[in-house]
This record gives sequence, C-alpha cells and structure tokens, in this order.
Amino acid sequence: MTVSEEAFEQFRAGVGMLSEMAPPATERTDEERVRIFKNTVIKKIMPHEAMDLETCVHCGMCAEACHYYVATEDPKYTPIRKLELTRRVYQREVSPNRWLRRLLTRDITAQELEAWQELVYDSCTECGRCSLICPMGIHIAEMVALTREGLANASLAVDEQRAMSHEQGQRGTMFGMGSDSLVQAAQVLKQKGIDVPLDQPQAEILVVTSVIEMTLFTDALEGTAKIMNKLGCSWTVSTCGYEAANFGYMAGYSGYHRAAAMRVIEAAIAVGAKTVIIPECGHSYPALRWDGAAAYGKPLPFEVVAISEFIGREIKAGNLKVNKIPAAGKVTYHDPCKLGRVGGVFDEPREALQALGVDLSEVSPNRAQSYCCGGGAGNFLIRRAAPLRAKVWELKRGQFEDAGADRVVTSCASCRINFMAGAADTHWEKPIESLVALVGANLAD
Repeated sequence: MTVSEEAFEQFRAGVGMLSEMAPPATERTDEERVRIFKNTVIKKIMPHEAMDLETCVHCGMCAEACHYYVATEDPKYTPIRKLELTRRVYQREVSPNRWLRRLLTRDITAQELEAWQELVYDSCTECGRCSLICPMGIHIAEMVALTREGLANASLAVDEQRAMSHEQGQRGTMFGMGSDSLVQAAQVLKQKGIDVPLDQPQAEILVVTSVIEMTLFTDALEGTAKIMNKLGCSWTVSTCGYEAANFGYMAGYSGYHRAAAMRVIEAAIAVGAKTVIIPECGHSYPALRWDGAAAYGKPLPFEVVAISEFIGREIKAGNLKVNKIPAAGKVTYHDPCKLGRVGGVFDEPREALQALGVDLSEVSPNRAQSYCCGGGAGNFLIRRAAPLRAKVWELKRGQFEDAGADRVVTSCASCRINFMAGAADTHWEKPIESLVALVGANLAD
C-alpha cells in the first residue's frame, strides 16, 4: 500500500520536465489573442453565466474560502478577481447596456491575458469552495474554466498543461505511455494471481484507470482488481478507452476534452456496460459524468460511479466484507473536491473506513467545506506553482496534525501526489494512503 520514495521522486522529476516537452504554442499577434479570447467568451456566455457576471456584491467571502488566499493572505488570489477579464468582455460585448459599458469599461489587453494565466492556472484548482460559499450563488469555478478555455484558444495555456493536453488529444498517450502500459500492468498483476480482464466483448461494468495508477500508484489498481474479482463482477478494462484523466478538460481545450471523453464513452457502449467506474482521480468524475454527457450530446447510457463510491455502496449493501485493521491508529480522510463538493461522495468512503474499524478523526473543516489539496485541476504539473502548493500543504498539514492523524487516506491521485510531495519536502513522515488500496489489502476471506 506504499509507493517507494525512489519511484515517487522519479515521477516528480518527470513532471518537472513537462514545460520543456511542451510543443511550441501557436504564434499569434496581440490583436489575435485578444480577439480569440473575446470570441470564446462571447460564444460561451449563456443566461446563467451572465447572471454570475452581474451579481457580485464584492463581499469578499470567496477570498476567505480560497486555500490560496488563506495560505498567503495575498488579495490578488481573491477568486472573483480571476473573472475580471471575462467580466469586462461580457460587459462591453454582451451585456444589455454594452453601448454604455464601452464608454465606462476599458478593453482587455494581451498583456492582461498573459498576467491572468497565473491567476486561473497556477492559483486556482477549480475546487468550488468559493462557489459554495458565495452568498449570491456565483459559479466562480465554472467561470474560471471558461476563462481557461479562452486562454487556451488564444495559445496562452500554461506549458505543462498544454504538453499533456496535446499528447493525450493527438496521440492518446500520457507521459509517453499508452495501452501497452496497461497490458504490462495487467501482466504484472496476473503474475501475482490477480486477474484484470482486458477487452472482454461484453461486461456489465467498464473500469477505467489512469497511467498514474499503471505506473506509480499501482497499489490502487491492484486494490480495484482485487475488489472487482472478490465481488464476482462482470467487468473489463478496455485498451481503447482506459484513461480516466482528461487534461483537455482541465486545461481548457474543449476538442481534446471531448476526444478523451468519447474514448471512454464509446468503449462503454461497445461492451454494453451499465456502469463505468472512475478510479481515484478527482476531476475525472465531473469530466465524464456531466461534461462527458455534454460532449456526447445526450444523456449517457450508463451510470458513472467513483471507485470510492462503489466500494462504500457494496460494503453498505453487505456484498463486500473487509477485515478490521489492527492498530491502525488515528486515520483522517481527505475529501477530494471534485468527488465531494462537486459530486456529493462523502458517506461512501467513510462507510469503508468504518468497516475497516479505523479510528476516524475528522479534519476541520471537512466534507463540503474541506479545503483543497492545492494540486487539483492539473496544478500539480505546474513547476512554477510549487511555492503556492507548498503553502497550501502547510495549511493542510496543520489540519491533519490538529486532527491527531497517524495516517491520511484519500481517494484522489492528485491529492495523494500533492500531499506526498509536501510530506517529502517537509520531512513529515505520516503515510498518505489510497482508500481503494487500503480496502483491497484487507478483504475478508
């Protein structure tokens, strides 16, 4: 259930090289960048986005909700401020009184677009805590995603995210690895007596994984396979649609997002799956469950379930039995933002931990109010954002210590990566563990 220090540092070193591996951004003049950004915003603004951009009362509550603001106390990280350029485009080009707004509101510039790259990529994980706390109900995280799309279209996506998005979108690989890595991972597990049924012609459940699970967090993939086999499920993993991570979704490339989503959707339809199980990958849940349906153009013909959600359901139904973990100490569970705050998956992971008999000591705040790990929405890839992530780690570490945690459990690979990096850099020796790996390692006979 642990990842070797050597393997993790090799992974971090590889991530650190992504900016050098990014393909050159399309050369554009300043005028072209401004025009493309504006056109993206104008095309995407619908009535509810317009309401969001009209209703801010400047109360400042979103700042107190943001992990970056709380960790740094720098007002530039106030979430609503990150929408400023999008708001100005709306006011000047779309709003009902745009003729007046053009007189009173200055136009955006290419220099501002470049400056805003740091605000919407480096210092926002689209965690949704600001949206939750906003008394006016403004969907700030959703509007940040729109701003990212405008920047991506204007060739201003951050290098690391551009590298991953282009690789996945154009070649269908990640970190240079594709379906052959899945086959190799399945062979390794088979040597351990764990079957991973690949490319079955029919299956009730399609399990999707990620390159990170295949190469770094192999304990999570192993745990998933052991659980599915223990339950006797009709399941498969498709070499044509196995990757849950969707970097186009995170970076703002709508075409790449749709391509990645459709690989999974088409694989699920091909085998007749009634359920698609998402791995421990927070953003993959909304990327397929809701935004994937939007990319598909109609309701998905299957249910999308997170692996932690699936485990909790099966334990509660009495279908999955686990052994108590002796001398586990105090365990705290970190709620991944996209699974919890966005998807409502709170009780199911705790059902699993309760069944394992651990002494669950909650951090404060938790569940819907939980603070982000600081590395979501692809932020963990961005080298220059490391100092910000380190500050958020200090915030989270303090919460873990206040809870008296002997070990931290989560159900998101991005959270696990960020916490492990923070722990390594600050010599914090408490283990950061995977929920599915923990359950898989303690199945009852």
